[in-house]
Amino acid sequence: MKLKNIVMTIAISAAVGCVASSCQQTQRENPLLVKSQLPYGAPDFSKIKTSDYLPAFESAIQEQRDKIAAIVGNADSATFENTILAYEESGRTVDHVGRVFFALTEADKTPELGEIEKKVKPMLTELENEISFNDSLFERIRQVYDREHETLKGEDQKLLEETYKEFVRKGALLPTEKKERMKAINLRITDLQQQWGDKILEATNDAVVWVDSKEKLAGLSDADIEQCKKDAESRGGKAPYAIVIANTTQQALLASLDNRDLRRQVYEASVHRTDGTGKHNTYAIVCEIAKLRAEQAELMGYPNYAAYSLEQTMAKTPDNVYRFLKSLIAQYKPKADAETKAIEAFARQTAGADFQLQPYDRFYYSAKMKSQSAGFNEDEVKAYFTVDSVLINGVFYAANRAYGLTFKQRTDIPTYHPDMKVFEVFDKDGKQKALFYCDYFRRPTKRGGAWMDGFAKQSRHWEQLPIIFNVCNNAKAPEGKPSLLTWDEVTTLFHEFGHALHGILSDCNYNRLSGTSVARDFVEMPSQFNESFATIPEVFDHYARHCDTGEPMPAELKERMLKSINFHSAYALGENLAATCLDMAWHMLPSDKIPTPEQAEAFEASALQQVGLLDAQIPPRYRTSYFNHVWGSGYAAGYYSYLWTEVLAVNIADVFARRGALDPATGSDFCQKVLSRGNTGDLMQMFTDFTGMAQPDASGLLKARGLGQ
Repeated sequence: MKLKNIVMTIAISAAVGCVASSCQQTQRENPLLVKSQLPYGAPDFSKIKTSDYLPAFESAIQEQRDKIAAIVGNADSATFENTILAYEESGRTVDHVGRVFFALTEADKTPELGEIEKKVKPMLTELENEISFNDSLFERIRQVYDREHETLKGEDQKLLEETYKEFVRKGALLPTEKKERMKAINLRITDLQQQWGDKILEATNDAVVWVDSKEKLAGLSDADIEQCKKDAESRGGKAPYAIVIANTTQQALLASLDNRDLRRQVYEASVHRTDGTGKHNTYAIVCEIAKLRAEQAELMGYPNYAAYSLEQTMAKTPDNVYRFLKSLIAQYKPKADAETKAIEAFARQTAGADFQLQPYDRFYYSAKMKSQSAGFNEDEVKAYFTVDSVLINGVFYAANRAYGLTFKQRTDIPTYHPDMKVFEVFDKDGKQKALFYCDYFRRPTKRGGAWMDGFAKQSRHWEQLPIIFNVCNNAKAPEGKPSLLTWDEVTTLFHEFGHALHGILSDCNYNRLSGTSVARDFVEMPSQFNESFATIPEVFDHYARHCDTGEPMPAELKERMLKSINFHSAYALGENLAATCLDMAWHMLPSDKIPTPEQAEAFEASALQQVGLLDAQIPPRYRTSYFNHVWGSGYAAGYYSYLWTEVLAVNIADVFARRGALDPATGSDFCQKVLSRGNTGDLMQMFTDFTGMAQPDASGLLKARGLGQ
């Protein structure tokens, strides 16, 4: 998933009036700068034009500057109301415009939007620098902190704490020369991340593998072949068929392609999309970002960026992260080695005694082993997983059973793309709760991956209900045919909706604290936990319906499929561990030890070797050169959080299982103690309040993945 910070952390949504210059320029009211008349204040994409974004940002930025100046110029003593709440209010329009704009640059980035983005990001970083290093503003915030912190209660106290800590961690207490250097670093990282985003999207699109005959696609289902034909047509038709590269290292079609040379081409296109000597090479960007982050940490008095970043998380320190990872690696490694040997031995039965298993062979022969030993293959079940049924009869059904939510499609609310759908969400009493948008199909203008975000976060203080969206990259079937999902894509829909629930069920006073505004190593917990609903029998039977007949999946096929979920599961854990250790390795370095671009690949290999994860058979889920979570998003020194929160999720799923997985009382308890609370309290205490456990139990993770006892 990706949580957008909108460059700055002044989170807030909704709009205000248009300044005169912008209105004169457009000769009409800018729809981004006037209150939307749509339900919930949803963005009106029927009125918003590409040309509206830049003047909207200019107006919103000036508005915030004016409001900050008013706070600083207030002759009254600093108070929670006239300083902290006023600061919270100051960025409301910037956040609103940014949430709409950056939703599009992630999911439907046209060249025109890309050019605007190049102008906007430096503007926002300049604004963030102005605010973060405004000594007079920080002095007022510090005065409030010193005078009122002990007397304020609940969310008021938490909002004050978070505001004060934000300024301190950004460098408000640094001497002048260090502040200036921090400003310059912030601007440069913004520029580099813009370059990164452009390169990754272009590189992934250019990495497509063209196929000149249907015969070479032997092994693929008719639906997959039809999709390859459609993908070729949508990308210029250089050949009759095209295999599109997903953002991860391994590609799903490798499990089915009989043609070994084509498997090799697809795999190599994936792993080499951003290295080599071509225009897409990202190592110069990677190394400079890593160096600048290390320098940021050093300016703040930390030995490396990981130490600086982790201070604000549940893990707290790099030592705690490595202790957690090393424990998993020690238990994982023997199982991974045994798995590899078994797959190679199986392949040699048909490919010859001297056959050497390659990483592009692994999925293929693993799938055949699964079919033989478990009597199951993915194509058997794919027809039972249509996007619409998984969403309506699975994801929504589980949310209704557990939390009492109901969903009604709204066709009267405009979207930014025709593929999107909008649903209004109601609570168990029929009260309006949220709007939920879903954008599930891939296109060349969408970055890879899947994520959740929102056009507006929930806030009682602002009387704002949440407007949440999920984005995925599933293949869209040709017109008139159902769009089918793999099992992995099914669980992704449940995963991203878990994030959505964290936003939808939020019940907080302040925007800054609501919804998913929590530490990285907690934010993935609701999403990973929500995956558990996908296999609950009542839920599974409700959505696993044949695309043609509507009949439920036969019990015998269902049993075989569910038993096979953890077949050869060491791979998935290993690729995650490898990516996590790469992230940590880069961010444990001091600034004078960052590799050069020419040394980056060797550093990656060395880092994996040091932790026992240099394994050609199980490469990192993301290699350094296309690791978007780390270089283009907010997961630097934080990718471990997927495994960390999986432990929390497994512990919580155990509680649900004991009490009744779909028991409304259990769902209500979880909502009240965790999902609704955002960042209003101690996160570990929230976990304890619901589970009764003082600390998470990591042993459940390996067991849940079929790797433990």
